[in-house]
Amino acid sequence: MNLAPHLAAGQRAEDQALELLRAAGLKLLARNYRCPQGELDLVMNDGETLAMVEVRYRRDRGFGSAAETVGTRKQEKLLHAAQHFLQQDARYRRQPLRFDVVAVTEAADGALQTEWIKDAFRADF
Repeated sequence: MNLAPHLAAGQRAEDQALELLRAAGLKLLARNYRCPQGELDLVMNDGETLAMVEVRYRRDRGFGSAAETVGTRKQEKLLHAAQHFLQQDARYRRQPLRFDVVAVTEAADGALQTEWIKDAFRADF
């Protein structure tokens, strides 16, 4: 399947993030979980903790870092999508929950640089 260049870059960034998280011992539960409230890029188990991971990609830092693009509005969408996920699957409701961001930036040589921000923001539910 041929993806548009921006979609292919986003897919590559998400693959890189998943590889980083798996290497750190996290287990993938869901990828690209979509619901009416939004989308969760990666849902992972980190030991006893459920990690909702937002992957953000930037070609360069000229307009700010990838992590800076997860503002209040995006956080609210992620919180609502997480609530939906938890309502659909009771197995995970009692686990501690955190929201991580994996910021992926493309270097001049095309290599991807990743920054994993654990517990990037809190849920108030």
